[in-house]
Amino acid sequence: MHVEEYPFVDPVSAYKTLAKIDACHLLDSGNRDGFAYIAAGSIHKLTARDGQVTLDGNIVSGAPFAVLADVLDQYQLLHNPALPPFQGGAVGYFGYDLCQQLEHLPTPGQDWLDIPDMMVGIHDVVVSFDLSQRRMWIISHGFPATQDSDRQSSSRKRVRQIRDCLRGAGARDLEIPAAPQPPAITPWQSNFTRTQYENAVQRVKDYIFDGDIFQANLSQSFFAQYGQDQLCDPFGLYRRLSSLSPAPFGAFLDFGDVSILSNSPERFLKVGPDGQVESKPIKGTRPRGKTPVEDAKFAQDLLLSEKDHAENVMIVDLLRNDLSRVCQPHTVDASNICQLESFANVHHLVSTVTGTLEGAKTAIDALVACFPGGSITGAPKIRAMEIITELENRRRSVYCGAIGFIGFDGVMDTNIAIRTLAVHNGRMAFNVGGGIVADSIPAHEYDETLSKAEKLMAALGISAENA
Repeated sequence: MHVEEYPFVDPVSAYKTLAKIDACHLLDSGNRDGFAYIAAGSIHKLTARDGQVTLDGNIVSGAPFAVLADVLDQYQLLHNPALPPFQGGAVGYFGYDLCQQLEHLPTPGQDWLDIPDMMVGIHDVVVSFDLSQRRMWIISHGFPATQDSDRQSSSRKRVRQIRDCLRGAGARDLEIPAAPQPPAITPWQSNFTRTQYENAVQRVKDYIFDGDIFQANLSQSFFAQYGQDQLCDPFGLYRRLSSLSPAPFGAFLDFGDVSILSNSPERFLKVGPDGQVESKPIKGTRPRGKTPVEDAKFAQDLLLSEKDHAENVMIVDLLRNDLSRVCQPHTVDASNICQLESFANVHHLVSTVTGTLEGAKTAIDALVACFPGGSITGAPKIRAMEIITELENRRRSVYCGAIGFIGFDGVMDTNIAIRTLAVHNGRMAFNVGGGIVADSIPAHEYDETLSKAEKLMAALGISAENA
């Protein structure tokens, strides 16, 4: 490993300078605390679609997560505790529809975006930021070279190249980019009208009363198509979104003709170098108030809501069960339940579930055991996913999957891919949804989806009325 500390540059400014590098991704905490990362260039690219996996453009045998594990095993490293957690490895997205490879589920219908279920780059070069201490490091291991002398030479060369590129990075441009023009090819629309969504909510409730499930997450999809000469640059749109609504688990992934813009408030799974696992499921939402008094009222209403607490605890129990499949006995714990966390446009109830990986279990084992996250499926999980496919009748794509990193050293941090926009050849889509339980009110559930969509719509220059 070759590491150089560099004078601190804001991650967004640094990314604007490094974005000319192919397959350059930003993992962004959206605030002054925590860490941010830029993965610059890749030594391998891994994609999967309907179970078929490609590595560097060649079809390979094996399940998507298993192939990823095999690739990372070629580059195992020890964790350096003096540096931020991510020090090189896999960066990308794991779309919700990978669940088709993990369980026997009905095949979803429409597919607006037509992108892989998984896209991951293996990155030797990482720029890591400690935002609280305002420090940054350029890290390279010299992979895929195997000889120590070759790796040392390669890592030094790559760090020098990044350092030279960063010399052009200036102060962060605080001006919010303009919203894109209205799409000329396909106007913004949803797969549900209000009435159709409320009817779908009622159908979920019917399943609950029939004893099929306790809860299911139901979403609606907003989608549009722009002309190639019309769409604003995706990173400019990400900057607009993150400026309007900073989030702790943001990401901008650039895979060429596929861009992913995530503004997620929710951690899916974090695995530390000591095998400690953490998940922070979100269940329970209220909009932010227009005045401090109204805002406090909404927050208090959420804290006192028996419905939202019951919904949150149900998902906590599901996650505890999932984690128990890969964690040491008696280590899975959920001591912080239903804590209020406030974001730019909503209040949420957030719980924390922790555990310790067992024996030779890895971060990828934890990902497989818990995927997709219980907070965006329902309980029981498999039956809830069957009902989701029936009622939504379209691929969720990236939405409700996970975005993040898995290090060469086994460290991992991923989000739940909510508040996430995907772009492919001018086609754009995002979903918003919520958990449906026995006492859900269909009209309120529809309104909640619009509260969650508010900042995404503002970034795109649209509103619920013209979508």
